[in-house]
Amino acid sequence: MEIKSLFQKITIKQANVFTITVIFLLTMVFVALLVDEMYKDYERALEKSSLVKSENTLDANLIDENKKKLKSLLVRTALAIVTLSFILFAIFLGLNNLFNKFLQRDTEAFLNFFKKAVDHEEAINPDTIFFQDFKEMVGYANEMVSKINEQKKSLKELNLGLEERVKNKTAALLEINKNLEEQKSFSQDLLIAQKEFLRYTVHETNTPLSVILTSIELYLMKHPKDRELSKIEAAAKNIFSIYDDLSYLVKKDHIEYKKTPINFNNFLSSRIDFFREVAEFSRIKFNYINPNEELHIYFNETKLQRVVDNTLTNAIKYTLPGENAEVKLQKAGAFIEFLVSSRSKIIEDTRKVFEAYYREEKKKEGFGLGLRLVKSICDEEGVEVRVSSDNEMTTFSYKFKAMGD
Repeated sequence: MEIKSLFQKITIKQANVFTITVIFLLTMVFVALLVDEMYKDYERALEKSSLVKSENTLDANLIDENKKKLKSLLVRTALAIVTLSFILFAIFLGLNNLFNKFLQRDTEAFLNFFKKAVDHEEAINPDTIFFQDFKEMVGYANEMVSKINEQKKSLKELNLGLEERVKNKTAALLEINKNLEEQKSFSQDLLIAQKEFLRYTVHETNTPLSVILTSIELYLMKHPKDRELSKIEAAAKNIFSIYDDLSYLVKKDHIEYKKTPINFNNFLSSRIDFFREVAEFSRIKFNYINPNEELHIYFNETKLQRVVDNTLTNAIKYTLPGENAEVKLQKAGAFIEFLVSSRSKIIEDTRKVFEAYYREEKKKEGFGLGLRLVKSICDEEGVEVRVSSDNEMTTFSYKFKAMGD
């Protein structure tokens, strides 16, 4: 692993020096082996000449002369081999250096190209590259730079476009926000003005309504009742009921409605008496089933009146003419159940009748706020509400917690 790591860090120049050193050493080894072999041949030749000398002493001078010639030839041959080896090594070294310079130049061209490519968009000139392989690499590198430049330009244009769109969108949103703030301020002012108007209207309506109802009662004490006066009285009571709803809506968030013990029997009887004229004018009669025992609840009288009045007026409005509306009060365990039943057109969706502005019969007058007010009071006070409707009967049922249970 250490050797592999070492070779991975080696440069071309270092690799070149290493290669030359290895070739030089191999050359020296080759020359040494060749000279050694020649020297062995020389020794064998000397041994042979010695044998010949022992057989023929007359030719000793000739043998010495041959020995000198062989030795001289050996030296010259060895020198020639060494010289030739160095010449070949020098030629190889020269060619290697030449090609290495070209290789190093091409490599440096690529290195400089990649260094400059980070900040500059310059291509490599293929004519400055020596090796054909590198020239092919130049083509790929230049193509890569060209594509990168195109992408950078596209991204730059996209960024400029995005910046412009963001600026325009921001300006548009600021303008919209400004308009919304103005509309919000206007809506708040309008809402405040509406509340003030309702508060003023409710306050100012109370006196004339009271005068009308009191005047009717005083008139009836001196004169017999006629149909026209009955119409006036019924209309006045309807207005008074609407006035009570508005008064409650205006005041409910500003005052505390305290609970008191209430005799539910007497309270319900008084409210039926109040709306009896209105019911008779609509050709409806209330059939009140009064329980044998007195039933009490701990409740706020204003909230209870809104529940009872809106349920009774709703029965007057939707009960078929000539029919009776049955009003019943009964004990149901720990609860007191208040029920109003009558024959009317079937309610298709009993869950929606308590929604604001919902009316199944569009021809009927009103905004559908009465029962919504009833539902909100029942939810606040924990009163269970149920509505059932079929072809025979429609019933509204309210379960109040009995006092003392």
